[in-house]
Amino acid sequence: MTEKIKMSAPLVELDGDEMTRILWGKIKEKLLLPYIDLKTLYFDLGLENRDKTNDRVTHEAADAIKEYGVGVKCATITPNADRVKEYNLKEMWPSPNATIRAALDGTVFRSPIILKGIEPYVKTWKKPITIARHAYGDVYKAVEEKVEGKGEAYLVVEQEGKTVSKKLIHSFDDGGIIQGMHNTYKSISSFARACFNFALSEGKDLWFSAKDTISKKYDHTFKDIFAEIFEKEYKTEFEKKGISYYYTLIDDAVARVIRSEGGFIWACKNYDGDVMSDMVANAFGDLAMMTSVLVSPDGKFEYEAAHGTVQRHYYNYLKGIPTSTNPAATIFAWTGALAKRGELDGLNELIKFAGTLEKAVVMTMEKGYMTKGLCALSDLETKVALNTDELLNKIQETLEELMTQ
Repeated sequence: MTEKIKMSAPLVELDGDEMTRILWGKIKEKLLLPYIDLKTLYFDLGLENRDKTNDRVTHEAADAIKEYGVGVKCATITPNADRVKEYNLKEMWPSPNATIRAALDGTVFRSPIILKGIEPYVKTWKKPITIARHAYGDVYKAVEEKVEGKGEAYLVVEQEGKTVSKKLIHSFDDGGIIQGMHNTYKSISSFARACFNFALSEGKDLWFSAKDTISKKYDHTFKDIFAEIFEKEYKTEFEKKGISYYYTLIDDAVARVIRSEGGFIWACKNYDGDVMSDMVANAFGDLAMMTSVLVSPDGKFEYEAAHGTVQRHYYNYLKGIPTSTNPAATIFAWTGALAKRGELDGLNELIKFAGTLEKAVVMTMEKGYMTKGLCALSDLETKVALNTDELLNKIQETLEELMTQ
């Protein structure tokens, strides 16, 4: 066995929940610790610990990413009423992802992991589509209230103790619901610059879509800020690169995406990006075959799997039933973080290892060794459905072969 790869600075490690938490440990045991002298600053973002610490641990993890520059996050539960009861929680804690995204003021970039033998459901798609998701505000930071019975709801703006605007939202006759959303010029500007910078670094066209015809102030502000920043700061660089930027209504964007061959970056507001990244991932094959990285304006990075905690598989796991859970996205979260850590610290060996591990995952699956779900999608002539442990063992075998070449 060769000497383990050394790290000079730690990754911020954010552990999570349910089946992905189990995967997290297995990936470290089989694919990381045998090869890397792994340095991490560990935070347990499992739901029980978030409840125990009154969610303080999530904020501490975000602060650590700000300090150390690179984090890697396991999937976590965002509790609903059923989860509050199941875990006997003090309250319905907010999404850890939303908390961290707000703290970093970051943009999420998600791209599919392409495999030979798995054809996209959209037959025109030949190249990956990257979703750039604004990661602050909107419905994820919304304030909500129920109106019981008759009453009026207003949107009120106060500045320096004075009411400067008061608009009637609705006059209720028999009750209803209201929701107040917000965003900031600063965050929208950071989102725009992150998208333009990413497009330049990737050499890909950038689309941005919203619904300014209906949302004439909220969505239109996004459109205006993107246009102003592009014209003043990025237009010349885009022309030099031979790439383009344009805005279109989200209705039109959806139609264009379905008819396209892919190969571009699609920037979306927070909720749109959440939904469209799931659509793109599943249309390319599987939500577990999607990379995801949160990038802050000042160059901090948090890598994660784009999918959830795989609750159904976890319950089977607790019963002792072997699961066939796809580990690819979680592995790629680790490799993305390790490669970025290596890049920032000048550790070429760490960067090379991350690339080799990614290659091992793809090669293993393209040989026909994959999860049950991927087998159902694959048109390879020879394929074998493996459970989670069997697949991780096969990936480790391929990794060993690649590292001895």
